[in-house]
Formats: sequence, C-alpha cells, structure tokens
Amino acid sequence: MFNELAPIAILLAVVTFVIARLPKIELGHTQDFRRRRVMNWLPLGLTYAFLYMGRYNIKVSQHAFGEMKNTLGEPMMSNADFSTIFMWGTITYGASFLLNGPLTDRYGGKLAIMIGAGGSALCNLLMGLATWSLTAKADSAPWVMDNFLLLFSVLYAVNMYFQSFGAVAIVKVNAPWFHVRERGVFGAIFGILISLGVYFAFDWGYFIMKNFSLEMVFLVPTILLAIFWVIDVMVVKNSPGEAGHADFDTADASSGDEGPQLPALDVFKLMFKNPVIMTIACIEFCSGFLRQAIMQWFRTFAKQTDAILELKDSFVYENWGLLLCCAGIMGGVVAGLISDHVFQSRRGPVAGILYGGMLLGATIMTFTYNTAFVGPLVILMSMCVIGVHGMLSGTASMDFGGKKNVGIAVGIIDGFVYSGTAFMAGLYMVILPKDQLDTAGNLIGPATEPGNWISWPISMIPVSLIGLVLALKVWNAKPKPKTASTS
Repeated sequence: MFNELAPIAILLAVVTFVIARLPKIELGHTQDFRRRRVMNWLPLGLTYAFLYMGRYNIKVSQHAFGEMKNTLGEPMMSNADFSTIFMWGTITYGASFLLNGPLTDRYGGKLAIMIGAGGSALCNLLMGLATWSLTAKADSAPWVMDNFLLLFSVLYAVNMYFQSFGAVAIVKVNAPWFHVRERGVFGAIFGILISLGVYFAFDWGYFIMKNFSLEMVFLVPTILLAIFWVIDVMVVKNSPGEAGHADFDTADASSGDEGPQLPALDVFKLMFKNPVIMTIACIEFCSGFLRQAIMQWFRTFAKQTDAILELKDSFVYENWGLLLCCAGIMGGVVAGLISDHVFQSRRGPVAGILYGGMLLGATIMTFTYNTAFVGPLVILMSMCVIGVHGMLSGTASMDFGGKKNVGIAVGIIDGFVYSGTAFMAGLYMVILPKDQLDTAGNLIGPATEPGNWISWPISMIPVSLIGLVLALKVWNAKPKPKTASTS
C-alpha cells in the first residue's frame, strides 16, 4: 500500500511546481504570512481528509459484513442495507447545516473542527467496538446481530452529524486567509484534500481490513482523528489577526460590511433569497448524487458481476482509492487554476465545462458499463465531479457568502450536496438489483447479472444534464462587495 504513495507524491510535486511557475497574483502577502497560512490550512486539511476516512469506512466494511450471515441467513449488510445506513447518514448530514452553519459563524471554524473531529472519533470508536463484538463473538454479539441495521444506522447518522462540521470549519477558517482572486488555488487545495481523504478511506481502509481486522477499519480513523484534534488545538487560528498578522480585505460578499453579525435566521433568509447561492446549491445537489453514485457503487458493481465481467482483477478495481485520489487532484487543480487564470476568478465557467464532461461520460457509460471501459470512464467522471465540488463548495461558498457568513453559506451548499447523496441512496435502494447468498455463502441472484445494473448509469444522465443547465446560468456570476475593495 505504501508504495502507492509514490505516484501521489509525484503528482503533488508536479502540481506544486506548476502552481509555483504560474504568474503570481500579487496581493502584498509576505513570505512569513504565506508560511503561516500553510501551517494553518495543512493540519486542518489533513483533519478533514481523515474525517473522510471515518466517513467512507462504512462502504469499505460493506463487503466484509455482506459475507457474514445474520440470524435469517441473509447478508449482514446487503446492498439495500448499505443504502439504508448511508441514506440516513446523508440525510442527517444534509439537515445539520441548519444548526452547524450558524454555530460555526458564531464561534469560529477552529471550535467547529474540534467538535467535528472529536465527535466523529467517538462514533467510529463505538462502531469499531460493535464490529469487534461480532468478529470476537463477544457476549453482546447476538444483540448486535439482531439489531445491526438499526444500530449502525443510528451510529452512522450521529457520526455524519459531527462529520458535517468538517467542510463548514475548513472553509470558515480559510475565508479570512484567502483573497477572492486567489481562492481558485484554495479550491484546488480543497479538491486535493478531498482526494487524499478518499484515498485514505478506500485504499488504506482495504489494506487495514485485509492485514489486520474488520473493526480496525473504524478504530484507526478514531486514533488519527484524536491525534489531529490535539494538533489543531495547538496550531490552527481563525484569522491572520489571531496568528499575529494583519487582517485584510478579501473582496468577497462581506467586504465593507462592518456592522454586527446578523441573527442566523436573517442570514438564512438572505442566503435563500440569493439566486446565485441557491443555483450553486442546486448544482451541488447534482454533484452529491453523481459523486457518490460513482464512488460508492463501482466496486460493488464490479465485485457482484465479477463471474461474468471479470472486473475484480482490473487495475481500476485494485487501485480504486489511488486512482480516485489522482483524478480528484487533477480535477481540483485544473478547475482552480483555470478559474483564477482564465476566467478572472469566476466559478461558473469551470462548473459548466466539467458538467459537460459529466454528461458526456454518463451517456457513454450507459452503453459501455458492462465492458472493461467502465473503469477508466468512471475515473474520468470522478475527476470532473470532484473538480466541480471543490470549486463550488470550497470556493464559491466563500465568495458569495463572504467571510462573515460563510458558515451558513457553505452549510446550505454542502447540505444540498448530501441531500443529493441521500436522494441517490434512497433511489438506488429501490432500483439496484438485490444481492443474495446461497447456503455456502456465495453471492447469487439478480445482482450477479450485469444487465440488471443498467439503471445505475442511466440515472446519472438526467442529473448531469440538470447540473450543466444550472452551471450555465451562473457563468458570469461574481461576488459583489458592500463597498469597493481596496486590495
């Protein structure tokens, strides 16, 4: 597994070199300021990446749980069971912005990441202990087995409540540190962090499960989140002023707003009346559907149809996390750089171009999902959708919410992302084929027939089309400060 870090390290080195060689957007930052900014977002960003590891480990565990039989002789976690657990988690995540956005705006991103990382660590600990009871056949194992779906639905939903602090926190902390004209680069950083999180979740997760035990898939993120909780307490600052540097005008929607913080309800009303923010939120609803439709279901599709398609031995299947990571890095970096250097820090054109790629990919996939071409195709589609997600949730939310109200703005946008994911999970619970086990524990039934999975790619076409149309509507959108920026 650790040999796989080499391609990622090389890719990151190339990205760093390219960014360093691009024409500078000169905003008067000193070298000391730039170094302190890196020290601020790096541990915060790695915490966010490890939150991903503690979020998608439920998917990593699915196949192992699916090979266990419950008291009825059925898979402990079937396709429908996973969809149910994931759906309740994503509904919780999507609704949490109503509380967590205002909390983050009021108390700051640093406290938000501490709450998120600490709470998620505790939930992963509890899921790990529940899993241990099954694998070790502890006294509590019969109760866990009989209540498995309910128990993991509740624990995963609570985990996702704490997870929802992650994106809000990282964007809230970084908004005062990045000017609008350099936030495309931050969007690239955001995409890289998402991609590293996906790599940690999948490739590290499968490595841990294969070489240690199933419960460690939950316990390792617990340990990592606890370590970075301590680092964040010591290092992260909410603004340049807190770190001993001068605060500056970021030229976003809060620029020139020197009045008191508005009540949360008033801010929500302003955001919901803002056509640009609501259009971005609807685009991100589509992104949430598409990103997880690919990320959560390709390996399941490949595994369950392997007797016919033989995709389990493919390079994409074996290196799923690595390739998603590289695709996400490329998508985030390309989106961020062309936004700042080609489209004058506009985010709409980037989203439109990448959604065009998603629509084309989904259309081609409908005709090729049952061939070896599906592997490279879903990687390219992942590059597009992660690029959009980093650009809109990570960057546009800062631009149009402004550093003052960015917690609520990113909460609304990220809430729509996971509402889209919840819709996907609920839909796939109904339309994807049922998996069954024979008396020997081998997979049988409709899920083993590739033709029964046609609804998987078809469902992505209308969602991609809607996302493209909405992205074109915000092609020329830019934030409007309260007063002209002097930066």
